[in-house]
Amino acid sequence: MRGELASDTRKPRMKPYDLVREALSALVAVVLLVTVLAAVFSSPDEPPLTIRGYATSSPVAFLRTALGELDGTGTIASYGPPYNDGTGSLQAIGPISPQRWAGVRIPIDTARTFILDPLQAVAPVQPGVAAALAQFTSASLSQQAAWEKAYGAALDAASSPTAVPAAPPAAGPVGVLLPDLLQIAQVGGLDGLLLASGRFYVTDYTRPLLFLSGDALNTQAQRLHLLSTQWGMMNETGNYPGAVWLWLYTLWYQVPPFSTSSAGDLMIMGIMGILTLAFILTPWIPGVNRLPRVVRIYRLIWRDWYRR
Repeated sequence: MRGELASDTRKPRMKPYDLVREALSALVAVVLLVTVLAAVFSSPDEPPLTIRGYATSSPVAFLRTALGELDGTGTIASYGPPYNDGTGSLQAIGPISPQRWAGVRIPIDTARTFILDPLQAVAPVQPGVAAALAQFTSASLSQQAAWEKAYGAALDAASSPTAVPAAPPAAGPVGVLLPDLLQIAQVGGLDGLLLASGRFYVTDYTRPLLFLSGDALNTQAQRLHLLSTQWGMMNETGNYPGAVWLWLYTLWYQVPPFSTSSAGDLMIMGIMGILTLAFILTPWIPGVNRLPRVVRIYRLIWRDWYRR
């Protein structure tokens, strides 16, 4: 009885700890730090990338992009799911290909979506465009390809990125359609035509982004050090240091085989998925769950307690 009473009256060894006071102190410190840093460094104010800006600053590059969408050689034209049945950007590891499994969910016919439909919208007020559209759409595929090739040769011979060459006679209606599309883009019309959805609120920017996804976005990303080869995932469009917590994700893009494989994104997604799952299951993995007792970092954190 005496032994039971003695054991009941013993108190566990405890360390004084005021969680509320510590949380409040941390909150005040963080608020002050964020306020000061925001006042000193502000936030990056990078102007938005638009088709209008792209067509105005790089008209020849814009015409090359438009020609690629028209003749089917552009990035999106051969991209693959979810836009079409191409294989240009299809990623797979053996039989594993979530991109193929999902299928075509946002069908995009690049020639019609980016070129012919916008021109058709302005054709009623531009008789020259209407005639060129009728001539182009009624021609055979081989004839269309010949016109496109002739206009592409003229663009390749351009003397500078801003000097739009005159369309050769061999370009046929393509030499009318694409320069007219450039004029529409330079006044902001193409941005609006690609965003038109029939809804009051515009929330789907897929089509303008896809048009810009080739030369325009890559050039902008390279200038801002946002490419995957530039550790872009953890960079930001402004001041250092950016999203440093993403270092592990972007690290894989710097080393082979991920940096050289056409399925690099899928491989990295799989690796990060496995690492995340392992982190979640750490308390139940034999051996790993005992590392804290072996490393004993907790004794360093609570060193004042263990010192006494």
